[in-house]
Amino acid sequence: MQQSEIREYLETFFKENDCQIEKNEPSYMTVQLTIDMDKALMNRPFYWTYLEKTGGTPNPMKVHLITDPKRAPADLKGEVIHFGAPRLHQLFALTKQRAAFIRLYENPNKVSINKQIPLHPWLMLNIKISYECDRKKDILRSLGLNLINGILIDQFFDKMEQTNLQPKIPDYCFTVSPMIKPESGLKRMETYLEKELQSADHRWAEEAKLRWKQDLELLDHFYEDQDEKPETYEVEKKALQDQFEPRINIEIINGGIFYLNALPQ
Repeated sequence: MQQSEIREYLETFFKENDCQIEKNEPSYMTVQLTIDMDKALMNRPFYWTYLEKTGGTPNPMKVHLITDPKRAPADLKGEVIHFGAPRLHQLFALTKQRAAFIRLYENPNKVSINKQIPLHPWLMLNIKISYECDRKKDILRSLGLNLINGILIDQFFDKMEQTNLQPKIPDYCFTVSPMIKPESGLKRMETYLEKELQSADHRWAEEAKLRWKQDLELLDHFYEDQDEKPETYEVEKKALQDQFEPRINIEIINGGIFYLNALPQ
C-alpha cells in the first residue's frame, strides 16, 4: 500500500466518520475526533467513565497524523503513519468491524413523479478464499444474489462501483420484499462456492502432499537408528503436518443488502 493510498484512506475514513480535518497538508493532517471516534481510538476509558458520571463537558482529542516525515514541520508532534503503523491497522480493524454489513439503495437516473420505481433486493458478500499449505494464495471474490429470483452474479462489487448508490431510499422509489430470506441466500452462496471448489484443479494440493511426503521421509531417515522415537520426532512430525497439509479457508470480509432498479450489467 503506497503512501498516497494511505493518505486517501485516512481522508475517507475520517470524513465518513464525521471527523473534521482541520489541516490537510501534503505531509500531515490534523483531525478533530468526534466523541465516538475518541472512544474507539484513543484508549481513554477512565476519562469517559468519569465524564459520564460527573456530567462534565466532553473534550475529544485532536490528532496529528504525519504521512511524510521528511516534509512535515520539525516541531510537529504527531504519529507517523505508514503501512506497518499500529494506528493504521487499528483503523483497518475498526473499518472492518463497523462496515461488516451495509444497506444501500440505487438512485435511478430517470425518476417519474407519476410512477414509483421498484428496487429489488440483492444480497452481496465479499469473500476471501485462502489456499494454504507451505505456500499461500488468496483470492478475493464478490458474489451477488437476487433475493427475488435467485440469480447469482460474480464480481458483484465491481459492478456496484458503476452504480449510483446511497444510504437512504430515493424519492419515488419503493423496495420489493424478498422471496428468499438472507439466511437462505447465504446457504445458496455457500453451496455455490463448495461445488466450484470441489470441481477446481487441485494439483496444488497434490504437489504439497508430495513435498510433505519427501520431508517426512527425510525426518524418518534422520531418526531411523532409534528404535523408540523421542518426543522431538513427534513435535517435528506435527510441524511438518501444520506446514504442508493442504487446506482451503473461506472468510466473509463484509456484506450487505443492495436494492437495485435493474440487473447489474
